[in-house]
Amino acid sequence: MADAKAQIDNKSKDTDDELAGSEAPLLDHLIELRKRLIHSAIAIIVMMIICFIFAGQIFDILLNPYRSIYPNPGDMELIYTAPQEFFFTQLNLAFFGAVFLGFPYLASQVYGFVAPGLYKHERKALIPYLVATPIFFLLGAGMVYFIVLPLALGFFAGMQTDEIKLLARVSEYLSLAMTLILAFGVCFQLPVVLTLLAQIDLVNVEMLRKGRRYAIVGILALAAFVSPPDPISQIGLAMPMYGLYELAIISVRMVQKRREAALAAQAANLSGSSSE
Repeated sequence: MADAKAQIDNKSKDTDDELAGSEAPLLDHLIELRKRLIHSAIAIIVMMIICFIFAGQIFDILLNPYRSIYPNPGDMELIYTAPQEFFFTQLNLAFFGAVFLGFPYLASQVYGFVAPGLYKHERKALIPYLVATPIFFLLGAGMVYFIVLPLALGFFAGMQTDEIKLLARVSEYLSLAMTLILAFGVCFQLPVVLTLLAQIDLVNVEMLRKGRRYAIVGILALAAFVSPPDPISQIGLAMPMYGLYELAIISVRMVQKRREAALAAQAANLSGSSSE
């Protein structure tokens, strides 16, 4: 029994030492935060300059969903109504491209700041989420680019009559496209966030199952808030989000099963050590 207690004490001491080496005064944390914020800002500025140089190519890529609604691409036409409008639109494009392309670096900076305050096993558990976050963001952006945006634009273009024609402003179209891409990219983080909360035991399968009806209401409200006021965009966001919610329930169940298996194995080991 004494040996088992000594073993537990040694494990506890090792765990404390594992984290104690990464402890730092508050001032050091603030200095570290400032350094990482400066690095992130520099990265965004550099990426903005690069993206501004290639703003025409980025604009051409984002224009493809709009082209898809015209049988003859030569019929497509965009306008701007102020001399400075297209220049500021290119700046917005550059910032959008900088955030989109620089997201993995920004996520690594967040991880670099948070990781020293975590236990070793917690740092290892966090790495898969760093990988999953950009993947789900790209899935959301891809869904907008290939499905939702063409459908929404087709819906809007279908409202034209012989007297009323669609003549979109370049800034308004790009604002719609970039808003949808960012909104879907962020909303597609739902399973990542819920699974991460399950890792720290803040949510469980039972909570998510009982909260389905509230989740549906919240998803519909969020879709109405972040997407344009047309049914295609709102349904296009709400349906995948509910599917992601169900995916999160499956992922949380797997997390709980792994935790229960680990606790059972630990209890068995302690029981075996005690009997010895």
